[in-house]
Amino acid sequence: MKFGVVTFPGSNCDHDMIDSLRNDLGQEVIELWHKDKDLSAFSTTDCIVLPGGFSYGDYLRCGAIARFSPMMQSVIEFANKGGRVIGVCNGFQVLCEAGLLPGVLLRNQNQQFICKNVFLKSENNEASLTKDVTGRPLMIPIAHGEGRYYADDATLDELERNKQILFRYCDEFGNIIDSANHNGAIRNIAGICNKQRNVFGMMPHPERATSKVLGNTDGKLILQSLINNN
Repeated sequence: MKFGVVTFPGSNCDHDMIDSLRNDLGQEVIELWHKDKDLSAFSTTDCIVLPGGFSYGDYLRCGAIARFSPMMQSVIEFANKGGRVIGVCNGFQVLCEAGLLPGVLLRNQNQQFICKNVFLKSENNEASLTKDVTGRPLMIPIAHGEGRYYADDATLDELERNKQILFRYCDEFGNIIDSANHNGAIRNIAGICNKQRNVFGMMPHPERATSKVLGNTDGKLILQSLINNN
């Protein structure tokens, strides 16, 4: 399984992701530039990663301009053919703007940027990103100003029905409660996937929690689950 990590102007977590995948998980990583279009080195068993940051300065809306970059046209085509795509933080915003995932990411409920460790819980043992981590609270960092997931009730009910909700914010004991929902995301949603289960988006940063040097390897479990269930 190869990983392609896309760099947009304003990306600032691309090398965090590259280092995590390459050095902490021992995976082959190819760096991709937003102006390029070539994904011929990748098959649908590989994975394209859209990292965190402030693509194109977050002008208009977060991810709104990145959605139209040359590379994203190829990523959309890749995803529609069944290729795996994961978006983290700003990458999640790009996936929603591109229509590869439903819903939007709004400004945090407290109207402030939040950077801290939070706890996540997966209730979905069908998606490859969460198959090996279901039920166990994971401590993963967040760092965003517009991470409050929102969708209308019909979309939310469909996500629930199809088991597309990957992660919810919880407390350290796994309780999904309002006080653990730091950005005010509707139904405590921290990450989702598409119906086909090949496109994944999450606001927390697993790549920042894959090293013992950083004192946290819970993120390694999330990324390793994607690799193990390839």
